[in-house]
Amino acid sequence: MPITLEQVAEVAALAKLAFNGEQTAKLTKELDQIVAYVDKLNELDTSNIAPTSHVFDLKNVFRDDEVETWLSQEEAVKNAPRKKAGYFSVPKVIG
Repeated sequence: MPITLEQVAEVAALAKLAFNGEQTAKLTKELDQIVAYVDKLNELDTSNIAPTSHVFDLKNVFRDDEVETWLSQEEAVKNAPRKKAGYFSVPKVIG
């Protein structure tokens, strides 16, 4: 199914793009060539190929969540260069 000038103009309007007549004609031709190339994939016999989302068999590499002990508030700010009321004190960056 070839791409038409009207389709390109409609998509350009939806994307809020402005093309002149020459640009629209060139884009129509290029998009038509892309669609024709991708359409060649329909010629392949993929009936014996399982659908996949990745070429490689990926596995989750994240560790399981486990409850661990954490630093206390005092330990966390112990070596802070500046602290105030048990919290980190940082310089003001927004005026």
